[in-house]
Amino acid sequence: MKLVIHGKNIEITEAIREYVHQKIEKAASHFQNLTSEIDVHLSVARNPRVNSKQTAEVTIYANGSVIRSEESSDSLYASIDLVADKIARQLRKYKEKRQLKNQTRTKTGMAVAEQTVLSDLTGDRSPELPQEVVRTKYFAMSPMSVDEALEQLELVGHDFYMFLNHETNEINVIYERNHGGYGVIQPRLNGHKSTAG
Repeated sequence: MKLVIHGKNIEITEAIREYVHQKIEKAASHFQNLTSEIDVHLSVARNPRVNSKQTAEVTIYANGSVIRSEESSDSLYASIDLVADKIARQLRKYKEKRQLKNQTRTKTGMAVAEQTVLSDLTGDRSPELPQEVVRTKYFAMSPMSVDEALEQLELVGHDFYMFLNHETNEINVIYERNHGGYGVIQPRLNGHKSTAG
């Protein structure tokens, strides 16, 4: 298992490196057969208005899945402790889901009713976008089902997850709805549902 430690606005001392190895490897020790790489990002906010200034973020690459957790506090060591506990819980949950999936081996489909979409959803509002792109992320996009994408969404802890739908071979986005449940965004070509699937 490869463990990579990065720092932003902080020097990664030998003491910090040892502490991260001790805590994160302990959290992932029961899941070494699942994990291939662990990235740890430690950062200190220089803005005095930020309450929790010391942040520890852990990203684990496990059998094509990404498991991510982030914690912040006044102490870097406390942030590392908190994120190690959280990532251990997420790994345990991930392993249990994999075991349950292997036991059942039944496919469940998700029925989505066709609904008419208003042609003008924004009305007279115009979208406000940032003036410049501040970050670009790249990630491997292997084909997966909607159920697998939902599992990934829960593992990374974001509001949405972009994936390559293995049924349609198109980019889809699954997201958490404000009023509960999840939604899937699929592309439309010239106002019609795509015919790729």
